[in-house]
Amino acid sequence: MFSKADTELTRQEAFVRAHRRHHHQVASLRLLLFLCFLILWEVSADMGWIDSFFFSSPSRVVRCVIQLCKDHSLFLHIGITLFETIISFLLVFLISAAVSTVLWYSTRLSEVLEPYLVILNSLPKSALAPLFIVWLGTGTTTIIVAGISVALFGSIISFYTGFKQVDPEKIILIYTLGGNKKDAFTKVVLPGSVPIMLSTTKVNIGLALVGVIIGEFLAARRGLGYLIIYGSQVFQLDKVITSIILLCIIAFGFYKGIQCMEHHIKVRLKM
Repeated sequence: MFSKADTELTRQEAFVRAHRRHHHQVASLRLLLFLCFLILWEVSADMGWIDSFFFSSPSRVVRCVIQLCKDHSLFLHIGITLFETIISFLLVFLISAAVSTVLWYSTRLSEVLEPYLVILNSLPKSALAPLFIVWLGTGTTTIIVAGISVALFGSIISFYTGFKQVDPEKIILIYTLGGNKKDAFTKVVLPGSVPIMLSTTKVNIGLALVGVIIGEFLAARRGLGYLIIYGSQVFQLDKVITSIILLCIIAFGFYKGIQCMEHHIKVRLKM
């Protein structure tokens, strides 16, 4: 006869196996869908259904990657874009967390600044990029600022909204037990806002990448954004398609990294 503890352990093991099987199935379906897309793309180019000069093909992309590796420029462009994106993303997170904390502490300040944040968030960031070039010149600083501008104001609004949505009864309980506003923030508001902050972070990494590419379009001589502009100007569209695919791979890598971090943090919070 199995004891109640053994039965519960068996159920947990079955749940874990089913959970892992589900994730493996999802990953397999994603890979299958991607392979089908590549095959259809290659066949369409070979059969003349699409013009390979304009739409390229997987084989042409591979040849372009090999060529860029031979002249040692591929990893330089990727590295520059990765560096600028990571710096932009980290600065967005730090500034958003700091500003949102200040807004939570000061209700009057939040009431004054909230409409300005909404207005700044609604501005088309591509229109600001030429101003950044005039103010800061061309170079890495301008590109990083462009990356920050795309994600910053929306991130502040999301973080602050998450802080305000925390259960007010828990905050009242902290005050009842003799705690102050700092205790309420560190023990209730900040832990309670972790899910919203993580979901916002997933969005921010993509927005930071978009902002960096916008900056590289206008103010760079290196990076994948520059490679896209250069390839379109000289009609080397294989470089354009290759750069876009590399950006998709980078975005997917960032997404998986944030997802793993999110899973780890949620597990730690449940412990």
